[in-house]
Amino acid sequence: MNPSTDSNVYAFDKKLLARMTGALGDDKTIGRTALELGHVFSERLPEMLKQETGRDIAIGYAGVKMGFRNELIADLGEAVLLSDVSLRNWCAEFQIGCDSPVLIALVEALLGAEPIDIEEPLPRALSKIEIDVAVPVFERIAEAVRMAVDAPGGFEPVVGRPHNGAERLPPDPALEDVYAASIDMTFGLGPVLSTFSVIIPQNVLLKTQIVPPGNAGRNESMKTDWSEQLEEQIRRSAVTLEARIQLESLTLDTISRLQPGDVIPFHDGQDVRVEVNANGRDLYVCEFGRSGSRYTVRVKDTHGSEQDILRHIMS
Repeated sequence: MNPSTDSNVYAFDKKLLARMTGALGDDKTIGRTALELGHVFSERLPEMLKQETGRDIAIGYAGVKMGFRNELIADLGEAVLLSDVSLRNWCAEFQIGCDSPVLIALVEALLGAEPIDIEEPLPRALSKIEIDVAVPVFERIAEAVRMAVDAPGGFEPVVGRPHNGAERLPPDPALEDVYAASIDMTFGLGPVLSTFSVIIPQNVLLKTQIVPPGNAGRNESMKTDWSEQLEEQIRRSAVTLEARIQLESLTLDTISRLQPGDVIPFHDGQDVRVEVNANGRDLYVCEFGRSGSRYTVRVKDTHGSEQDILRHIMS
């Protein structure tokens, strides 16, 4: 009686299959490509950001990690800003992640603080306005990738809006994860030292020839006034304002018996004082009024200068 052929069937090793199909490279090959890419970043990005911000920003190669893409993204943690990026004719999807402290420090520097005076912020989720400010940083990193890989066709990278790591949707379990490499770079501004990472599928890296910095194409023509762009983004960001009016003091007994239609007078008898705030920070002292059919507040005083108010809103 012949033994069942089922007992002679073995599952093909997925890792070996990935190597055979070009989806997984050996550590030496991937490590060399990552080092070359890191060299382009360290040579190009400080110059790009210096010319556009007026700040000395130190960029250095910090190593490479390899594994499944979703695991590498998860390892960055939640206090990180992430963006999904694509570059036509090179990679349909790769990720850029940046630690939050250096982005917070960049915002403070933009608002007038000297880098040497900035204390290292604690890692945290970034606000909508801080994310607006971070967008050009991710665009510069993506542009450095474009110059390093010299994708055919001269297409520009498409950078998705960055989002906090904690807000990233979980990966689709129906989609098979891919082998990737995380190229990690130090990102220093004054005393604040953080890391940004570029996570690229290994099947893409295995086909990529890195262009040395001296031969990378369009550089000067791609530059913009970064600081003006960031400041404009801050000023155009929508902010929710809240007005607080002090009412006449009532006893707990009276408060507990209030019914619909009852009236509570304002505390002030003449001009009603209103405190206007955003993000829990007081911005203006106003008086309560009316214009046509709409109730309004008129600004009478401010809590600090224009820059103070911007810092209050950003913090």
